[in-house]
Amino acid sequence: MSRRTPALIAAAVLLPLALTACSSSENTDAGPEAAGKSEGFPYTVKNCGVTTTYKAPPKRVVTMNQHVTEIMLELGLKKSLVGTAYLDDKVLPKYAEDYASVPVLAKEYPSYEQVLAANPDFVYGGYASAFTAGDGRGREAFRKSGVETRLNTESCTKGDQPMDTLYEEIREVGRTFGISDRAEAWVEQAKADNAATAKKLADLKPVSVFVYDSGDKTAFTAGGEGIGNELIERAGGTNVFADLDKAFGDASWENVVDRKPEVIVIYDYGATTVEQKKKRLLDDPALADVPAIKNKRFAVMPLSDAVLGVRVPAAVDKLAAQLHPEAVKAATTP
Repeated sequence: MSRRTPALIAAAVLLPLALTACSSSENTDAGPEAAGKSEGFPYTVKNCGVTTTYKAPPKRVVTMNQHVTEIMLELGLKKSLVGTAYLDDKVLPKYAEDYASVPVLAKEYPSYEQVLAANPDFVYGGYASAFTAGDGRGREAFRKSGVETRLNTESCTKGDQPMDTLYEEIREVGRTFGISDRAEAWVEQAKADNAATAKKLADLKPVSVFVYDSGDKTAFTAGGEGIGNELIERAGGTNVFADLDKAFGDASWENVVDRKPEVIVIYDYGATTVEQKKKRLLDDPALADVPAIKNKRFAVMPLSDAVLGVRVPAAVDKLAAQLHPEAVKAATTP
């Protein structure tokens, strides 16, 4: 999967050495920094092993994956964005106009030189592959050029509750940009939305779920460490590969058969369509006795719903409606 592994990017036009990341441009939507204030700074945060002290909010930001781009847009930081890259699927309609105003540096990952050409003071990556040192985009390389970085913490956090990690991600981004009030308002609304979904599903028996991301010889699936696993649990399901100790990983088709999932959740993204994925599963004779295949029980989620970003609370509710349609319908009918 290129979005979660290092991508091969063609070299860009060489730039002069010693590019710096500074700007005095006005930023009318980014909070206190817009008026030249830096209240609450300096601010020090440790992120995925990198400790950074911000003397003021960043002003020129490049985002390197869709879900972190959407975090920035949700928090009203459009005018901080000077570049973006790597969509897995379409941005949500409510972000479309703002997203269209941001320069796209590359279809997938831009090169180090392409990022520096945007003259950022901050680069925000969604997956660890955004900062692959072997491709020249390591976090230390950016720091040496005067550019601070942040990696979405789903890429480096294990053993906790991913929804809490999401809340912390939003709070830390809000704090970094001097807009903690906006971030906290989002967290409180997300908690309320999650509670509302939980109420609809009270006392229901979970259904067993297998996530099919991609794969032919093996099944690339959601493991037990990421937000995808907690999303399934909060939606009234049990991930049959919750024992896989990573957010994403490969599973054998034999194990899929042995674990007898009742529902298959298909991640929708990229060139392979949902219908093509369904056909691959339905046409495989080895899967014929899997309950989800026998009953043709599929649920569909855009990939961007299933990673650590602002879509998650709504995604829980949407998945719940697919796993328990009658119960959710009854709970929402006046």
